[in-house]
Amino acid sequence: MRAVEFKSQIRDNRILIPNRMQSELSVGQDKRVRVIVFIDDTDIYDERAYRKMAKSQFLKGYAESDSIYDL
Repeated sequence: MRAVEFKSQIRDNRILIPNRMQSELSVGQDKRVRVIVFIDDTDIYDERAYRKMAKSQFLKGYAESDSIYDL
């Protein structure tokens, strides 16, 4: 298996393949592919909510007895 990477957009529920990549992906016959989609969701509200959740989950891993290590 080989991997290719490119940035694109989803339009009408279709992932647009950039022109420069189309010849590389053209194989002459049907091929099975594995697709991973990373969605750019840099909404500030979501980022703040994520950080708040991550901090609360991280702190759940510590017991009160761990405070002896605090400076």
